[in-house]
Amino acid sequence: MERPKVLVTRRWPAEVERALQARFDVTLNASDRPLGAAELARAMDEYDVLCPTVSDRIDAEVIGAGGRVRLFANYGVGFDHIDLAAAKARGIAVTNTPGVLTDATADIALTLLLMAARRAGEGERELRDGRWSGWRPTHLVGSALKDKVLGLVGMGRIAIATAQRAHHGFGMKIAYYGRHECDPAVAAELEAEFYPSLHTLLRAADFVSLHVPGGAATANLIDAEALAQMKPGAYLINTARGGIVDHDALAEALDNGRLAGAGLDVYPHEPQVPQALLGLENVVLLPHLGSANAETRVAMGMKALANVEAFARGEALPDRIA
Repeated sequence: MERPKVLVTRRWPAEVERALQARFDVTLNASDRPLGAAELARAMDEYDVLCPTVSDRIDAEVIGAGGRVRLFANYGVGFDHIDLAAAKARGIAVTNTPGVLTDATADIALTLLLMAARRAGEGERELRDGRWSGWRPTHLVGSALKDKVLGLVGMGRIAIATAQRAHHGFGMKIAYYGRHECDPAVAAELEAEFYPSLHTLLRAADFVSLHVPGGAATANLIDAEALAQMKPGAYLINTARGGIVDHDALAEALDNGRLAGAGLDVYPHEPQVPQALLGLENVVLLPHLGSANAETRVAMGMKALANVEAFARGEALPDRIA
């Protein structure tokens, strides 16, 4: 394929956009507003490649609207916004951008953990609002990290990078739950304890950090029953996908003091944030910043570019997921 027609649904780093334009017939989204379902459906008949992001819902109706697109080169590692079964049925390949955002997302997980534990969001709001009356021994007392148990739900690359920072940097003890035990060398380095049951892990952890994919299999994994298993005074951190958590149940656990705090970077219906959380002081809310550093966002774009290049040459796609 000489010059595939490519639609980039949101603005990407300028360096990546220039590289795409040098190689392909590219349409950019100059306004950077999310495209609606009708626009995405029309694109299915107008382009060879669609480069979506998490802000684009590529469902069966969109996929069935046209027959030209043959590749979804997703900008991001998560792909629960794409109906993989519908894509497969139409012969459309799907790729993502694994690996390059591991460190950036682990950094945000630790940011949220530290902010929640040390009540940094509360403190900054108090100071900016002019309500700070000065230092005193009982003011905004939070939690230490050293010797506390960090329980990781899922033990993939981002979870391991988070655990390394927490264990080696802050002296935290590492525990994890997953479908299987991790590499023995990794477990030994982290002195990590495997829990075959989610609820058993939740009962053991002082801080719980979520690192599982989104989708039907993990929807509301952390529901009212799971939250009730957590230690009184524990903290929940989510940098994975918003749909993993029942946010009404979480808001209740935060409001009644059962949980000391939470830190969230993702939400079920972004950019909407669950209303029940907005009035709570003991939750840190970030606007999906997991991969948001310049180096990572460029690397993600270059990963997507490499997949489009392989597609254009008729070669195996390096990051194919479906």
